[in-house]
Amino acid sequence: MGQMLIFGMGYTASHLAARLRARGWDVAGTTRDGRGDSIAFADERAVLAALRSATHILSSVPPVEGEDPVLTRYGEAIALAPAWVGYLSSTGVYGDAGGAWVDESGPIRGRRADRNAADNAWQALRSDVRVFRLPGIYGPGRSILDRIREGRAHRIDLPDQVFSRVHVDDIAGGVIASFTGPAGVYNLADDAPCHQNRLVEWGCAMLGAPLPPLQTLEEAGLSPAARAFYAENRRVANGKAKRLLGWTPRYPSFREGLASLI
Repeated sequence: MGQMLIFGMGYTASHLAARLRARGWDVAGTTRDGRGDSIAFADERAVLAALRSATHILSSVPPVEGEDPVLTRYGEAIALAPAWVGYLSSTGVYGDAGGAWVDESGPIRGRRADRNAADNAWQALRSDVRVFRLPGIYGPGRSILDRIREGRAHRIDLPDQVFSRVHVDDIAGGVIASFTGPAGVYNLADDAPCHQNRLVEWGCAMLGAPLPPLQTLEEAGLSPAARAFYAENRRVANGKAKRLLGWTPRYPSFREGLASLI
């Protein structure tokens, strides 16, 4: 059994931690304030002690104010640690592909320069790092079903828009599969990119809820972050993770993934 240190015990990292603990692993994690049994990110003495004992180190912390806080504060120690090292990045680094397929060989040209820089910096930190590029993440308590129930689902009139997504359990499965696989950059996405409206329509049918009206982006009154979601259009290829890690998504499309949440 291993000892995992996770920087940033958020939604995805917490699911991974639960999977590892079920296998008998010792998992420690950082949060900003050290709530519960986590380590406060700024407590350097405790973090460095956890780093020294960790067999596996993973960061799920996104850039903040233009920089990666984990690399800024603990990058040198992570670079020297005799441990498996991974980083949860975003498929947003590929930028808009006009609906085309993108794989790990694609250029980094996303809208957010800090995301692009963090992805590159983790790759440069060590030759054996694993970088996982993730599309839209969903799972228990965080899916289109929850938004439909809460009246927050939208259907947007952009007929050619395509997105990729991944169930949180499949992210955990991909990270675990990489423990015995080669280092490198991996997309972890399901097999069936599609328009977000298909999820809304499928989810409404599952719940017996009425369809929200078809609206333009302006009519929907979306937040800037939600509008940015529709600013890019791409299909994310997952073949590399399948070939090199032996990973197969448990939920190959949103249909299986949403069914598991009912």
